[in-house]
Amino acid sequence: WALHLKNVTMSLSGQYECTFATYPYGTKAAKIQLIVKAEEERHYLKKVWLNETLEIPCLEDMTSENLSTYPLKWLVGEDGRREELVTKEPSCPAVYRNSSMLYGQRVLLGLNNALKVFPTKITDDGRVFSCHVLYHPERVQKSSTTVRVFGK
Repeated sequence: WALHLKNVTMSLSGQYECTFATYPYGTKAAKIQLIVKAEEERHYLKKVWLNETLEIPCLEDMTSENLSTYPLKWLVGEDGRREELVTKEPSCPAVYRNSSMLYGQRVLLGLNNALKVFPTKITDDGRVFSCHVLYHPERVQKSSTTVRVFGK
């Protein structure tokens, strides 16, 4: 016996109880507390050589998921500030936010919505690149990657 919930929203959070009668032991019950999170974020570390191409997958461990059916955006941040680099809506071309002097012509949205940065610079060291995928109006999946740049 299982309860299957579809189109899960935060309003479904709460305590659920399953009760059933058994013979000869009587009524049995089990309770479970369901907490629906609005966001889920995974953190990664990526090492890259100076002046090489940095390629960061959007959601590293969700390769089977088709990201083209969901809106997504790539951001870069440091010291609590975040700047939007690229946004992508389903069935539309990517929109690049070239206002950034640091990343203006160096970013490209690659296959499977991976972010490509070329060439890597020493100023990229320590930056956090995050991909946000909007699965549902109340559900965002995020992956954040901290970059370490090494010189040869």
